Amino acid sequence: MDQRRQVTRLLDEEHRTNLSLLRRVEQALTAPDQARGQGDLMAAFGRQFEQEVSRHFEFEERDLFPRLNDCGAGDLAALLMEEHDAIRAVADDLLPLARAAGAGELDDPGWAALKRNALEMIERLTAHIDKETLALLPVLDSLLDEDTDRDLAFAYSTA
Repeated sequence: MDQRRQVTRLLDEEHRTNLSLLRRVEQALTAPDQARGQGDLMAAFGRQFEQEVSRHFEFEERDLFPRLNDCGAGDLAALLMEEHDAIRAVADDLLPLARAAGAGELDDPGWAALKRNALEMIERLTAHIDKETLALLPVLDSLLDEDTDRDLAFAYSTA
């Protein structure tokens, strides 16, 4: 996808970074007897969600979704917001497990719970990123003017 705006390029770059990490986590969790040796990867997965994905969601909700509502794309904003809420609900269970994995403190039931929650997160987040790439980014490319794009990109980059 060829984005015209700085905001859409920033969001797309983050999507690509997250998809790469999601693939690595999924490979580690689905390979026989590999997950337990991947505590550092699981901790990185948790940190990525806590820091970057949360920041990404907050930016969209605060600065982009209201603009979608104003231009008649409120259904898209509402759908993406529902997905944010569902992803956050999975994160509530996943993040403590990812931290414990990074600290080497998970027992067998903990690893099973981590795997279950992480695979659900991967599925939800991958589908969400696909929706944003195919629907949100093109709308933003046509919606944002040059000045607004520059201001939003600066604010997001320095947040």
